Amino acid sequence: MTFDKVTEGESHYHHLEQMSIEDILTGINREDKTVADAVEKAIPQIGPLVAEIADKMLAGGRLFYIGAGTSGRLGVLDASEIPPTYGLPFDLVIGVIAGGEKAIRQPVENAEDDTRQGWLDLLSYDVSGRDIVVGIAASGGTPYVFGALASCRERGIPTGCIVCNPGSPVAAEADFPVEVIVGPEFITGSTRMKSGTAQKLVLNMLSTAVMIRIGRVQDNKMVNMQLTNSKLVDRGTRMVMEGTGLQDYERARELLLKSGSVKKAVDAAAE
Repeated sequence: MTFDKVTEGESHYHHLEQMSIEDILTGINREDKTVADAVEKAIPQIGPLVAEIADKMLAGGRLFYIGAGTSGRLGVLDASEIPPTYGLPFDLVIGVIAGGEKAIRQPVENAEDDTRQGWLDLLSYDVSGRDIVVGIAASGGTPYVFGALASCRERGIPTGCIVCNPGSPVAAEADFPVEVIVGPEFITGSTRMKSGTAQKLVLNMLSTAVMIRIGRVQDNKMVNMQLTNSKLVDRGTRMVMEGTGLQDYERARELLLKSGSVKKAVDAAAE
């Protein structure tokens, strides 16, 4: 499939090595300012994907992110933040990256070029039609991601994607494509920059909106967060005080630690 690879377009800036540090930083910042506007234009595409993910998870399904390189790392990052932030089990939002865990820290040669391996990696988690798979690929042409989504579609597994080129093969294989067109990078082809930022913003929107829709947020509070450090215990204690009307910090803290979450502590106090 022929498509417009704007992510590979020539940078609007030249002779970067001759620029002052201030000019380099100003140029990067100028380009970064355009990303939020590009994401805003994609909101009509993001909304239906949020609704589908929420429906799947409420019915007992899982969310898979799958990608290669920077895109894959961003998916792994978003997935890894769901359990501590929203108190969900670690196996409900899963990040899959070409090349496996090693690729999170080191490049794995040719891992993204295998059209079959993405599906095989998903199979290791027993992916099924109850789940939803979201491919993340700045170019929209990554064989690893394309192959995974194509195999999912053949088997009736719902798919979404986050890409940064219009009319891409990956988007064509997605039931819920999200195309965020940020244009050429400050350094030609360096899609870890604007494209990566755009993907991170969309992932933030997806997972946050989904967690709200499935009831993991109350008012504007992370009432199901894991109490993994003193900062979170302190935050949770103050949330319990607010939610119960307790004025005694130590009593609220004791109730929180006994219950294990803000939500459970507030519910227990109401009984």
